[in-house]
Parts: sequence; C-alpha cells; structure tokens
Amino acid sequence: MDLSVNQHGKENEEECDHSFIMKEDIGYVCRVCGVVERSIESIIEFQHPKRSKSTKTYHYEGRSDKPRESAGAVLDGVKTPGKDFSVVEVSAHPRHKNQMKPHQTEGFNFLVSNLVSDDPGGCILAHAPGSGKTFMLISFIQSFMAKYPDARPLVVLPRGIVATWKKEFKRWQVEDIPLFDFYSQKADNRAQQLEVLKQWANTRSILFLSYKQFSIIVCDNDRSTVSATCQEILLTFPSLVILDEGHTPRNKDTDVFTSVEKVQTPRKVVLSGTLYQNHVCEVFNILNLVRPRFLKMEDSKTIRRRIMSRVSIETRRNLCKKNTDIEFCELVEHTLLKDDENFKRKVTIIEDLREMTKYVLHYYKGDFLEELPGHVDFSVFLNLTMRQRREVNDLKNMSRKFKVSADGSALYVHPELKSLVNSATNDKNDDTIHKKIDALLENLDESEGVKAKFFLNLLRLCESSGEKLLVFGNYLFPLTFLLQLTKKVKGWRLNKEIFMITGDHDNEEREVAVDAFNNTNDAKVFFGSIKACGEGISLVGASRVIILDVHLNPSVTRQAIGRAFRPGQVRKVYTYRLVAAGSPEEKDHTTCYRKESIAKMWFEYNEYCGKNDFEMEKIDIKDCGDRFLETPWLNEDVTALYTRFVNYLYLEVPKLAG
Repeated sequence: MDLSVNQHGKENEEECDHSFIMKEDIGYVCRVCGVVERSIESIIEFQHPKRSKSTKTYHYEGRSDKPRESAGAVLDGVKTPGKDFSVVEVSAHPRHKNQMKPHQTEGFNFLVSNLVSDDPGGCILAHAPGSGKTFMLISFIQSFMAKYPDARPLVVLPRGIVATWKKEFKRWQVEDIPLFDFYSQKADNRAQQLEVLKQWANTRSILFLSYKQFSIIVCDNDRSTVSATCQEILLTFPSLVILDEGHTPRNKDTDVFTSVEKVQTPRKVVLSGTLYQNHVCEVFNILNLVRPRFLKMEDSKTIRRRIMSRVSIETRRNLCKKNTDIEFCELVEHTLLKDDENFKRKVTIIEDLREMTKYVLHYYKGDFLEELPGHVDFSVFLNLTMRQRREVNDLKNMSRKFKVSADGSALYVHPELKSLVNSATNDKNDDTIHKKIDALLENLDESEGVKAKFFLNLLRLCESSGEKLLVFGNYLFPLTFLLQLTKKVKGWRLNKEIFMITGDHDNEEREVAVDAFNNTNDAKVFFGSIKACGEGISLVGASRVIILDVHLNPSVTRQAIGRAFRPGQVRKVYTYRLVAAGSPEEKDHTTCYRKESIAKMWFEYNEYCGKNDFEMEKIDIKDCGDRFLETPWLNEDVTALYTRFVNYLYLEVPKLAG
C-alpha cells in the first residue's frame, strides 16, 4: 500500500506518539497513524518469504474484538471501523415483535445473550427449514444497528439466495438501510469490488457476499494495493457476520472455512436448518468458527473428559490413541451410530453433548409445522425390470463411485438411457441432448424403466386430483429425459405446464418459474436440480415430491423436501424417495439413513424416545395411508415401503412412558 511519509507524516507527526510495527511488505509502520519509519527496501536483514503455490490461506490463529488500529490510516478513503460496542439493551422492534412466534422470540434473545455482552462470542441457530430464520436475523440486525450506528453487518450466503434476503429486508425494514452486493452493481473486477466495499464501509449499511466470492477475495495471493485493500476491509470492518446456510464452511481444508475464520469480529452467527451434514467433526468445525478452539475451552474440556469416561475401554483404545479433537469426534460418532448397542450409554453422551453446546447452539426442530396439514416421507423400493437388472450387473463392476452413481441414476430411470449417458456427459449443448432424447423416445417402451413408469403414473394421478408434482434429482440428464418424456406423453409445454430449474438459470429466471408454478392453474410438474433448488425458494404449489435418486448428503434431500413442506402449504405433502432395489443405490440409501439418525439422536432425543424411534418403519403398502400408493398403478413394482422418522421435523406424536 502507498504509505509515503509525505502523504501522512507531516500531517500527523505532531499529534501521534508513534507505535511502530513490522509489516513484511512495507517496513516499520506506525500502527496508529500509518507513518513509515523505515521502508522494507532499507531493511537489509529482512528476508522475503517464498510465496506459496497454494491459493489457500493459513488457518487463523487468533482474533480480537477490536479491529486493527491502523486500518483507518492505511485504507485510503475509508473510515475507521466502529469500535464502540459497549453493552446496551437490544430488543426487537414492536412491528417485528408482534409477528414473532415463540421460537423466534427465544432465538432473538439467544442472539442478544451471545452477541451483546461484555465478552461477546458467536453462536449457532439450528432451526428447521422454513421456520423463519431470515426474518429473525433481519429483525436482530436492524435492532443491533439502531443501537450501534457504526456497525457494519456482513451477510455471507449461497449466491442463489442473495435476492431472497434483500427482498425480505425490504419487506421487514423499519428504516431505509442501504443493501450492497457485487451482483446487482455488476462489480466483476477487484477495482469495481473495492468501490462497493468502500461504499459499505463508509455508509451505515449491510453487505451481502456469496461464500465463493468472499473466499476468492480473502484467499487471493495478488499483492496489488487494490486486492490487499479489499482483503483488509473484509477482515477488519465487519462488526457482525451472518453465515446463512452456515453448514457450507464445515470442512477445515477449504478456502471457504479459512477465509471466514480469519474475519476478526467475534460476533459470528451460523444459520442452518440442517446443521449435521455428514460427520460429527463437521459440527465441531462450525462450533470452532463461532467459538475458536471450542473443545479447548474450560467447560468443554470438563465435559469432554466425562464423555471419554463413559465410552467402553475397547472403543477408547481403538479410536482415541492420541486424544486429538478428530479422534474425539470419531469416538462420539462411533458410539452414537455404529457398534455400540448400549442405548443408555448413547443417551448419556447425547445429554453431555447438549450440555457442552447449550450456550452456543440453539436448536429448534420445527414444532410450528404442526400447524400445516402434515407430511409423510416414504422410502419406496422399486423392483427393477429384467433388462435393468442385467445392466446393473455391469454397473457393480465399476470401480469409480461417482461413475456408478451417475450412470446408475440414468439406468434406474430407463435402461435405454445407458446408450446416451456418456455422450450427454461430454456434450454440453442442450439442443443436441434434447434431439438425441427425442429420437430415443420415438420407439420407447416406457414400462421397461421402473422409475420412469412410477413417475408417469404418479403424474397422471396428480393431474386427475388437481395436485402438482415436484421432481428433484442429482443429475441433469435423467431430469431432462423425464421432461422430454412428459412433453411427448402429455403434450405439455415448457414454462406453461412444465417447469425446470438448474444451476444454469439466473435469479430472475428462477423467480419467474417459481411464481408461475405456484400461482397458475396450468402448472403441473416442476423439475429441479436438487443442488440448485434445495435452498432459498418456496414451491408450496406442489403437494407430491419425488426424490429421483439418493444424494450422499441426506441434509441436501431434507432441504429439497422443505421447498414444499413449509409455511404457505395448504395440502398434506407426500414425499417418495425412489430406491432401485438390489442395486448399489440401496446401499447408499442405508448409509444416508444412518447419517440422519445421528442428527435425530443428537438434537431431538427426549425422555419419551426409545431405540425404535431411530429406525425406519416398514409398512404395508395396502394400508399406508396414501391413496395414490394404494392403487395398482403405483404399487405393482414396489418391493418394500418404509416411513422415515414419522415424527422427524413434522408431526410429533406424544408417547406414554413405558
């Protein structure tokens, strides 16, 4: 950065008592006024460090509640970040307070207790999808800014839901607060982005950034003044950081995690409807983001020792040889999930985990959803056709897990897709793919593909009863095939009766499609990439949901289901998770269910729960409570039917002790 003596020295020399520090790219600099005593070129003993080839940042090794004192001096044209966050009373605006449900009021107070105190720290709000986390945080941010005018909130979130947040802010704003982002202002290069950051830093306002954009800037190895200034602003100026879909930075070895970790404010809030994703260690990684070295804190260490003492000696000997944090997480996961049949031991460890996290983590399972008409979540195991079974044998011999999953997703829909799946992967031209599928459809026997057959029959039943259907999938090719098949069989048109959203659609296209699907009578079926549509949108126009294949992260599927089962839904929702029986997909389904059971045990266990509450329940398809599944049209290919956690997130059924 340009810190010449001529520019700053004469102006500040008489007023400053100078406290010099060493900066490797500048020299000895006054940390108060920014004057340079000795430039780096004149310090002959200084050795420039070798630049790392990695684009990742180092793990942050500590932070202070106070921003760097030199920030105001070294950032040209940018005000010094606010420092006065003395404890005051923060309460919700009356307009918001009147709209809050009890769990939102409780969550608001939880935020105040963590973020507005003599020793502020971050926290986690793990509230069910659709429970109003965005509204609660919008209310808190505005109340926080009302008490601290110099506060600069930063909201980091998936790119696809920036527009949703801004729309909700304008809906619930009690005063006009500017909302900045790079996307609406077309800030594509660093110079343009710096101008946006300066506006945010100098104005009482809020900044929105995607996880990807944030990590790219913070992890940028570019030594230019513009890049360095962007990094300095993002790391020192935020006084409150909101991480929506806060399970995103859960892997310590990613740029997203290390960039968020380096932000200096202790006031970080993680929002997530699906906090547990794949492993116990990921939850503790997120805890470390909001409370650095969480397991090393005095209270945590005491409970950690207690948990260790409860585990069997053999398990401790096998999994916890060095007593590291990772080994501790593996031990907890092993006890809750794998070989430990001692249910009482599981319960005591769950109680210990809750005690360890009770001041940092606020969980809400979604009891408000009882107000909705209800939800039934089925796992439907389908008997593959003879031709599909022959093709599956070849599939089992593949060594690459991704290839098995990708090829299988198409094969389980219809065996004819095997001939096209490789060309579809290599060919990025949508028109070419559509033409190949259309040629295939000319002489297609629909009944040879068990999932295609189930889809068409369910679609016919939905049409006859006036219901709308959602179809989510991991891979675009099977979704595209079903879309073209629907066009041929039903004669429907895209963006009239049929809608489709993938990662290639921008926010405006998404909003138009969602609005038309929810609010027009012509709309019949909505196809969505489970990643592109799994967050931030409402598809309450649909009451039937097909999950076409198994996603290896079960929380992604839960988020997708939450698009339909959320406030605004007026019908009972039925979800059909289709599983190809006797295929590798069946094993993936079992693995995902076991992951879900950990989240259920950790966050939802209560005194009325028994061991069977964490198992799938096999039911008779002729008495399953779904009039569609009870028809021969749908049930003739079903080999087994299970309900998944009947009371999980949805309808809590009271139980009698004993």
